[in-house]
Amino acid sequence: MAAAITPTIRIQAEDFDVAAEIARLAEGRGDVGAVVTFSGLCRDENGTLAALELEHYPGMAEAEIGRIAAQAIERWPLTGLTAIHRHGKLRPGENIVLVVAASAHRQAAFEAASFMMDFLKTSAPFWKKEHRPDGSSESWVEAKDQDDLARRKWTES
Repeated sequence: MAAAITPTIRIQAEDFDVAAEIARLAEGRGDVGAVVTFSGLCRDENGTLAALELEHYPGMAEAEIGRIAAQAIERWPLTGLTAIHRHGKLRPGENIVLVVAASAHRQAAFEAASFMMDFLKTSAPFWKKEHRPDGSSESWVEAKDQDDLARRKWTES
């Protein structure tokens, strides 16, 4: 039986270093044969977005991401799992989210990373507000149907 792993979950205003997070998860671990990462960046939406402001519900956001991570660890034979989500005002090109899944084999790592992102997009209590270059229009980003569809593939058999 594989050893139980404890996921790393952080919600922070500060940027993160993708390479350092991969190294932290895999370094000195002979059981890691595959590491899959997903890093989400702030887009400029064809020049119409100056910044994206992310708010979260402290405590609840960490707990929900922890719950999602526990499901991933239960479903796949992972050797490590990291989820980092930023909050605050982010400019186009800046990191927003990082998921790093490690396993002995690639398929488990790919599926766990995809699962984590599909559930983070739909379940984690984060809200996004768009800031326009002229400062005139700020709006909250609505949930997208395609995110719900992506999540559904994990719960329907």
